[in-house]
Amino acid sequence: MNKLIRYLFFLLITLGWQQSYGQVYKFSTSGFSVLEKNEKGKWGEWSDLELSKMMVSLDTNKNRIVIYSQIIQLFEIVDYLPTTENETDIVYGFTCKDNDGVDCNVSIITRKKQGNRKQLYLNYGNQIIVYNIFNMD
Repeated sequence: MNKLIRYLFFLLITLGWQQSYGQVYKFSTSGFSVLEKNEKGKWGEWSDLELSKMMVSLDTNKNRIVIYSQIIQLFEIVDYLPTTENETDIVYGFTCKDNDGVDCNVSIITRKKQGNRKQLYLNYGNQIIVYNIFNMD
C-alpha cells in the first residue's frame, strides 16, 4: 500500500510538472504564398507573395495552433516532432489535424542566415502554404 501511495504521488507530481511548462506563443503574419502539385504530381511554382496581417497562436497548453484568418484555421497538435537544426535553419515540427480532421504537418522554421526570419509552413502533401511570421511582444 505504501508503494502505491508513493507511485501515485510521483505520478501526480510528474503530470503537474509537465503542465506547468506549457506556453502560448503569439505571432503575426506579414504575407503568405501557396505551392501546389499539378495533375501529374509535380510541384508547380510558388504563388506571388500576398500581404496578410493575421495573428497566429501556438498554445502548448491546449496542444493547438490557431491562425486567426477570416475563417479561423485550427490545428490540433497530435505529435510534437523533434527539433532539427542545421547551418541555415531551426525547424520546430508538429503533426496536426485541421478543422476538417485532415492530417497535415506544420513547421515553424527560423532562417538563421536571413536575420532569424521565421516562417510557418502548412504541408498537406499536395499543397504547401507558407506564412512569413514574426514574434508579437
